[in-house]
Order: sequence, then structure tokens, then C-alpha cells
Amino acid sequence: MAGKSELGKLGEDLACQYLKKNGYKIIERNYRQPWGELDIVAVSPKKILVFVEVKTIKGSNPMITAEDHLTRAKLKKLQRTASLYANASKFLTDKGWRIDLLAVTIETEETKIKHYKNI
Repeated sequence: MAGKSELGKLGEDLACQYLKKNGYKIIERNYRQPWGELDIVAVSPKKILVFVEVKTIKGSNPMITAEDHLTRAKLKKLQRTASLYANASKFLTDKGWRIDLLAVTIETEETKIKHYKNI
């Protein structure tokens, strides 16, 4: 069984593939600062700066879904980190920015990705 960080990295790799396939341009991965972390920073096909939080779980019928792992406290921290990044970013356009959640469920036979925009 893969460790937590291996599962997280696999989920992020799958998320990047999904985003690229859907026309997103990946700018950065695992942006870390003392006040927070961003899993993926991308630009959407509509030129919106998008901060993508990736939550990955394994198994076909989990007790807690990937979505459940994004708590209110984590979201608040994410919003602050995204805001600080956006204000200093050369990629920010007049289209603004948003935060998306990609919930990745890795099952034996397949992987399911749910994309929640502008959480």
C-alpha cells in the first residue's frame, strides 16, 4: 500500500493530466510558503488563474470521500495563500482567480476525478 505522500503525489499527477487534457496550463506544483501550500497553480482555458486543491483517496467505497478532506479551516488557509499568490503573480489577468477542488478516487480498475470549480 502506498504511503500518504505517495498517494498524494499520484493524485496530483493524475490531476495534472486531467487539467492538461481539459486545456489548462500548469504553472506550478507544490508551491509552499510558511503560511500555506498550493497543490497546483494553473491557468484555465478562459485565462483565469486557478488554484487547484487535490484530495486523493483509495478504494471503491470509502467511509470518507475525497471532498470530506477539505475542511473549512483548510479552505480558509487555502484562500489566504491563493490570495497572496494571486496578488504577486504575473499570471493574474483581468479575469481574476478562483479555487477549484479535484477529488481523485483511485479504485482497482479505474480512477474517478470530480472537478468542483470556484469552491
